[in-house]
Amino acid sequence: MAISARNFKSKNSVLDEIDQALIGLLSDNARLSHAELARSVGLSPPSVAERLRRLEEEGVVKAYTVELDPKALGYTLTAIVRIRPLPGQLHHVEKLLIETPEVIECDKVTGDDCFVARYLLRSIDELDPILERIAQRAQTSTSIVKASPVKRRLPPIP
Repeated sequence: MAISARNFKSKNSVLDEIDQALIGLLSDNARLSHAELARSVGLSPPSVAERLRRLEEEGVVKAYTVELDPKALGYTLTAIVRIRPLPGQLHHVEKLLIETPEVIECDKVTGDDCFVARYLLRSIDELDPILERIAQRAQTSTSIVKASPVKRRLPPIP
């Protein structure tokens, strides 16, 4: 389902075509200068700066970030782990997940499991010791990622 402009209302404003273009440009390269952005959308650099400030204040733009290639850092394996804490262990398991640097993403979900975590590993040999950290507090089910045909992306913008 596409997100309509109405869904992006924030403090009495809506994303117009220029806002959408700025977001698209920044999602491709967050390092673009205000001058480069201004040339691309036909505005002055101060106008672009003001629009970006407004988008930040309204919570539409939350961060400018960098994307790393895990393989370039030696992480050859990604594991998706579904985690079902044992009774009374939910908060302990959540704390362990937060404190585990190999967990690069984790969602608290509904259904049979409580968490779905994404782990980056240098080799399969790292998996068991990492999972043993929560084994006394939760049941796990692990899948190894073969490929990611859809990378993390922006939601549809009208």
